[in-house]
Amino acid sequence: MTNKVKPKKNGAVINNEVTSFSPGQIKNFLNEVKVEFTKIVWPDRKVTLGLTGIVIVLTIVISAYLGSVDMLLGKLVSSFLR
Repeated sequence: MTNKVKPKKNGAVINNEVTSFSPGQIKNFLNEVKVEFTKIVWPDRKVTLGLTGIVIVLTIVISAYLGSVDMLLGKLVSSFLR
């Protein structure tokens, strides 16, 4: 039942391969993950800190903008409801 090949009517072949999870396959997968992690090119500290600073500044600016728009629209709606 490991490799059964069933021919179809039109001549195509279907491969019904049964996979099983074993500790050997898990160990092999983890070793492959380790190899792939060595291929990653991580940014240096200066680039990481610069991009983090940009994200923090943009977050503050956008939250201030959205807060002011929310407050303005809230006052506008409350003035119409009075």
